[in-house]
Amino acid sequence: MSDSHRPARVALGGVILESNAFAPVATEQEFRSRYYLEGVAILDEAGKAHSVMPMEMRAFVRTMHATGAWQPVPTLLTGCQPAGPVEAGFFGECVDKICRTLRHALPLDAVYLASHGAMTATHDPDPDGELYARVRAAVGDKTLIVSTLDLHANISERMVAQTNLLIGYLTNPHVDMWQRGEEAAFRLRTMLAGAPPKTAFIRLPLTPPSTTLLTSAGPYADLIAYGQRRQQELGGRISNVSVFGGFAFSDTPYNGVAILVSARDELADARRLALEIAQRAWADRARFHRALTPLADAVALALKIGKDEQLPAVIYSDAGDNPGGGGGGNTTWLLKALADAGARRVYIGSCVDAALAAEAHRLGEGAEFEAVFNRHAETEYAKRFSAPARVHKLIDGSVVGRLGIAAGRAMELGPSAALQLGGPEGISVIVISKRHQTADPVFFEAFGLDIAGARVVAVKSRGHFRAGFEPWFAPAQVYEVDTAGLTSPVLSRFDWKGLPRPVYPLDEAARWTAPDWALKDRTGPAPSR
Repeated sequence: MSDSHRPARVALGGVILESNAFAPVATEQEFRSRYYLEGVAILDEAGKAHSVMPMEMRAFVRTMHATGAWQPVPTLLTGCQPAGPVEAGFFGECVDKICRTLRHALPLDAVYLASHGAMTATHDPDPDGELYARVRAAVGDKTLIVSTLDLHANISERMVAQTNLLIGYLTNPHVDMWQRGEEAAFRLRTMLAGAPPKTAFIRLPLTPPSTTLLTSAGPYADLIAYGQRRQQELGGRISNVSVFGGFAFSDTPYNGVAILVSARDELADARRLALEIAQRAWADRARFHRALTPLADAVALALKIGKDEQLPAVIYSDAGDNPGGGGGGNTTWLLKALADAGARRVYIGSCVDAALAAEAHRLGEGAEFEAVFNRHAETEYAKRFSAPARVHKLIDGSVVGRLGIAAGRAMELGPSAALQLGGPEGISVIVISKRHQTADPVFFEAFGLDIAGARVVAVKSRGHFRAGFEPWFAPAQVYEVDTAGLTSPVLSRFDWKGLPRPVYPLDEAARWTAPDWALKDRTGPAPSR
């Protein structure tokens, strides 16, 4: 705890990655090309109006500034787009730098780490836990460690044991990162003035497809809402309830819906509520199924909508190829099917193809040419596709998100182009150089394309696009298309190696037994109001 006569000394840092075990390894270059901030650069970036920095770190820094005196000790903060496991050597160097700075800065009152929680490494399926453990070893047992996590985090016992408080997002699409950063700062202030909370942890053999983890409606939404309501009903006894849906594609022994409940004073309070939520989740497991739209049906609907102005416009999720979950952003199944069928007034965003974008920039706006997608990078899923195209508009790729998960956040897409296939009333396809999921209307608006002018919008995004495109598309206008790729929600298509089998829904016969402490605790469920 901090001395009441001096400002609290709080270190800042983090290594952020969501790992898809089936995607290519995440390299140092990928981290450095997105953001790699050392020392005071972290504080400088936190002060910018539009920053590449994770919003929760910005919120934490600004909230600490607003709530009293403190001495920030910035270490290292880096992150990249979702990809495969992080390279062991680079990860080790990052953790070494963080811990070296921490040791030199001792004594410290607290450490705040911005994490994702679903990172894997080439040497360890639980590098988030390794980071927390090494930070704990560097600062000692008396220093508080608080971390914010994506709700797709895979929670390990080591992560819980080596920290004092883990705070998960509450929304999917993620639009509460700022609030969670604020919460981390407020909770830390309270902890510095008192005692660390007592945390209960339960992980279930339940690994739902990401398409079932929305928080506006459905089983996961109900679970999140229930946990928050019970926290309020229990008054000041519970300081945080986080229900993590997990990220199946990490393929680790730590996959599974995880419940973390932190109580202010009594561990028994946390355990009773955690057990109550876990029992509800397991009893509701059959609801964690979601049907996808077959590709042929999506094409037929697009053709119908293109011919009938009275029908509402629709938005398609190219569900198998979400760069926000490790997808390459370069599959062409949906693009080819719509182009071959002659679909009209379609916007597609965004194909990741640096070579094609560069070619369009060399030719210039208005040029007509044979656009060849994946000419130099054909893979199992990213097949070559070519079509006559016209270069509609070119940009350098520096944009700022407008709605949803990317609102206010600076993004670098690299040299980018809007190509027209089948004439101006055909398909407008966005080609970018750097991998991003199309979760924000800026991906089209930057090229002068009006979302309201399209009959069909198709995006390479799993769910975050729902917040970004909500002004145009109600839930009934959203279709998740069953396409092949590294992020297909059909989990049976993958060769799993790390999942703790049996696990539902892959294994219908999976069973869950309450933890030993629950069997010994005869105080019953958390009291109702």
